[in-house]
Amino acid sequence: MTDPSQYTPNTSPDTPNTSPAESAAREMRDDLRTKARNTADEIKQRASGFEEEQRGHMADEVSDVSNALRKAAEEMRSGSPQERTMSQIASTLADASDSIRDKDLGEMAGGLSDFARRNPMAYLGGAALLGFAATRFAKAGANNASTNTAPQPASAPAAASPATPAYHRQEPENI
Repeated sequence: MTDPSQYTPNTSPDTPNTSPAESAAREMRDDLRTKARNTADEIKQRASGFEEEQRGHMADEVSDVSNALRKAAEEMRSGSPQERTMSQIASTLADASDSIRDKDLGEMAGGLSDFARRNPMAYLGGAALLGFAATRFAKAGANNASTNTAPQPASAPAAASPATPAYHRQEPENI
C-alpha cells in the first residue's frame, strides 16, 4: 500500500507530477471550451440577425395591411361608423407595426401574455379571427394554385391495335 502522506494531488497544470497525457487532455479541453463558446456566440449572432430580419418582414406586412385599411376607409362615406372603425384599426395596426420593429421577440411575447391576462376575451377573439384569416388565406392559395394549372389535353380515342380485326373496330358515328 502507498502512504497517503506521500500523495500530492495535481491541482495546477504547472505541477511537475503532471503527465504529458494529462497536459494534452487539459489543452484539448480548453480548446474545445473556447471553440464551443465561439460557436455559441456565432449562433447567437446569426439567430439575432434572422430574428431581426423576420421582424422587419412582419412589420412591413402589418404596415401594408394598415395602409390598405386606410385606403379603404378613405373610400367610405366620411364620418360613417365603418369609416371610423377602419381608421381606428388602421391606426392600431400602424402602432403595432412600429412596436414590432422596436421590440425583440421576448418583449413581444411578454406584452402578448400581459394583454391576454388583462383582456382574455379580446385575446381569444383575436386568436379566433387570426385562425379564420389564416384558413381563408390558405384556402385561397390552394384554390389559386389549382386554377393556375395547365389544362389537361383530352385523351385521344383509343386506336385499334394492328392485331384487332377490322370488323371489330368501332367507327365514329356521324350525327
